[in-house]
Amino acid sequence: MSICKLTDSAKKQIIKLCEENNCFGISLNLKGGGCAGFEYDWNTVALQTDADEDDEIISVNEKYNFIIGSYSVMYLLGTEIDYVKSLTGSSFEIRNPNAKSSCGCGTSVNFDFDAYPN
Repeated sequence: MSICKLTDSAKKQIIKLCEENNCFGISLNLKGGGCAGFEYDWNTVALQTDADEDDEIISVNEKYNFIIGSYSVMYLLGTEIDYVKSLTGSSFEIRNPNAKSSCGCGTSVNFDFDAYPN
């Protein structure tokens, strides 16, 4: 079982970004900040050796990957990631069942820390 579910649209966009940036994969982490307490942090990972040993690496195809930072895995369990296009733009949409709340822009999120083991 994978940590996250990537839609076909998200996979296509990850492949496109990897090709454009000539990189091993696209990473997603959580970092402190944003209006809800944490924000999603997207980056490119140039080489496989640039990923941390404990990161979760999800193969998108035979060449490109989606990487979840080891410290973010527990907060992203069961998350679905889609790539959506609209009249106002396009972006990755994160549907995180663990989120207690999120901001209107969708890049900042908060969690119920009482739900996580000590």
